[in-house]
Amino acid sequence: MLIHTIKCVIVSLTLALLATLTAIAQDNRQADVIYGRKYGLALTMDVFKPTVKSNRAAIVMIVSGGWFSSPEAINPKSTNPFTSRGYHVFAVVHGSQPKFTIPEAIEDLHRATKFIRSKAKEYEIDPEKIGISGGSAGGHLSLMMGVAGKKGGELNSKDQVQGFASGANAVACFFPPTDFLNWGEEGKEQLGRGPQAIPNIVAPFDFVVFNQQKKQFEPVEDIMERRKIGAAISPITHISKQSAPSLIIHGDQDKLVSIQQAESFVKKMKEAGAIAELDTRKGASHGWANMDKDLEKFADWFDLHLLNKTK
Repeated sequence: MLIHTIKCVIVSLTLALLATLTAIAQDNRQADVIYGRKYGLALTMDVFKPTVKSNRAAIVMIVSGGWFSSPEAINPKSTNPFTSRGYHVFAVVHGSQPKFTIPEAIEDLHRATKFIRSKAKEYEIDPEKIGISGGSAGGHLSLMMGVAGKKGGELNSKDQVQGFASGANAVACFFPPTDFLNWGEEGKEQLGRGPQAIPNIVAPFDFVVFNQQKKQFEPVEDIMERRKIGAAISPITHISKQSAPSLIIHGDQDKLVSIQQAESFVKKMKEAGAIAELDTRKGASHGWANMDKDLEKFADWFDLHLLNKTK
């Protein structure tokens, strides 16, 4: 009888603890915040508040793999290394393939970052302390915000968000594509066509252009036009001395996105006088065990370049 009572008490305490932790997690998370709309669809992000005193900096965590993005792919645990240091985390979902292309995903990230800056007072963050992070396609989009962020325009009464800048102040990412015209080697293209096309990652390269006369979208088939788009969506194209400090962690045995992509990007960043660092994972491919521990390195990078803090 006594043992049964003790078991009941333990179960009750465990359930109470789980309920408390769940409540804390829910209090920490604001789901499905709409940052924009297109074609009748809502673009959303989840906002995770700091679990300690706010440092007034923010991390944009891009939810993207193969340029596929979904709210279900948001991993709250991946925000812990940042929220536990005082960062607000904005987990951004962009328009996903196969419906939307890479250029459209890039525009979504511009929109998301502008939106976050427009809400800086509401979230009590410094709009000049925004870091961006992601892996693979998310890493590519992160770097695009670091090297090709848009400046803020004049405030428009119809859409106030467009008056804000979209550039990142620091970037930390995993194994990102950086150069679609030199994919793994000089002159080899990756534009979703031909034998080098990656299975299941063709739709993001189905570039389209709007025909004003016919009022319809048409596929871009001309090879020169496709190469122009390929250059425009390649982070390496946009590097300048003003590019955001960027950390890349990449496996040297990655067969999906060659480490050449990271090496060439970091090399060009340094040549331009910008800050960049490559952390090579020996023997690792496109992902490895305990990657969550590397998020602490990302947090260190953001501490340094957003907060001027060292370990």
